[in-house]
Amino acid sequence: MIDKRGLQRRDARNRYGGELPSTFEGPGFASLAAQVHETMDAMAGLFPDSLGLYVSIPFCRSKCTYCNFASGVHPASEHSRYVDQLIDEMHEAGDWAKGLGLELVRRIDTIYLGGGTPSLLEPELIARLFGAIRAQFAVDGDAEITVECAPGQLSDETLGALVAAGVNRVSLGVQSFVDREAKSSGRLHSRTRVLDDLRRLREAGVGRINVDLIAGLAGQTLATWEESISVLIDCGVPHASIYMLEVDEDSRLGREMLAGGARYFAELVPSDDTIAGMYESAIERLDAVGLKQYEISNFARPGSESRHNLRYWQRRSYLGIGLDASSMLREKGQEADASGKPYVLRSTNTDDLKRYLDGDFGRGTAWLSPERQHEEAWFLGLRMNAGVEPQSLRSEFGDPLVERALESAARLADDGLLLRNGETIRMTAKGRLLSNDVFQEFLENSLQEYSATGR
Repeated sequence: MIDKRGLQRRDARNRYGGELPSTFEGPGFASLAAQVHETMDAMAGLFPDSLGLYVSIPFCRSKCTYCNFASGVHPASEHSRYVDQLIDEMHEAGDWAKGLGLELVRRIDTIYLGGGTPSLLEPELIARLFGAIRAQFAVDGDAEITVECAPGQLSDETLGALVAAGVNRVSLGVQSFVDREAKSSGRLHSRTRVLDDLRRLREAGVGRINVDLIAGLAGQTLATWEESISVLIDCGVPHASIYMLEVDEDSRLGREMLAGGARYFAELVPSDDTIAGMYESAIERLDAVGLKQYEISNFARPGSESRHNLRYWQRRSYLGIGLDASSMLREKGQEADASGKPYVLRSTNTDDLKRYLDGDFGRGTAWLSPERQHEEAWFLGLRMNAGVEPQSLRSEFGDPLVERALESAARLADDGLLLRNGETIRMTAKGRLLSNDVFQEFLENSLQEYSATGR
């Protein structure tokens, strides 16, 4: 089923008619959660006056059947023009923020190049882009610098350029180690190529590697999923991302599923219950080898959590540049409402590549009121295994908002979706499988818009 938001719902209510699974409960979970919380608190406190930088690179060699990101196959001749616009956008970002009453922090402690496939950029373009970043911002010496790469599409020259630019973390979009599954979803790699890329990355000195897998690809079975998880474990990477397939109605696969057709192997997409079982199995097996779940889709060895992605979930400031890139700015000295609580700016660039290449970044902006920020604090915080501490939110937002949220949390706890442990509220295993339902409880004002002028 594809709902009105364009995502295939993964509703596993029937899976849990009886007692909840113990994956996220018990003494071991409480101890692990405390460790994860301590790690993330330390990370959040490292750079309180710093900014994260996200750079969108929308170019792909092929388009995955399930993908509806603002990316695609475009002529290589557009790559240079695009980097020119990225640099122009960086140069004028400070004035743009100033015009909105904000002061853009220049200190950068995380950089993330996503896409698309950033590794398709020619080495000289990579060097030019990173040169401009370092000229425009003060990049910390130990900044986490991540680039997404497609297996089999990382030349020796490009790898050398990335390392020379300071890249110290790579995320590989593997999705499946079973060749026929990767091929049917539009990926161009084989398992052999992935393993070779992992070797080359390590030999180049890039040890912080993430591997993405997707549960629910067309034709995937529990047996082939277990095969992919086994290969992932054998790779020994310090970080993994496990996603349950969500099919957008505007993707090729989504349109075919809506039409009831067979193209892109649409009829072979596994059932919701099968996908939920794959996800649960991955959690158990990765935990057994030291890859601990710290967020709904993310697993890491201690100290290898993604610092950039944690910034999103912890509601820390970041600047996004490039096609369809988003920003969240929370600066000292910004104007506040009558209650004295500050607003936060969120913005998103145009997703029209021609418009962007013509120099029109098309930023849509919205001011988030304290009420909307409070909603975000719940649904972003609950994504993490560390959970939400209501007392901390009381200090930030006051008692009335938090009390209303706690009423929602109590209802969700009665349904087995949340668990309160001392001063912390977390999602249960069932809650993680039904996370969209959980989040919706905290979005009472989700349809309210805040204009950049009227707030």
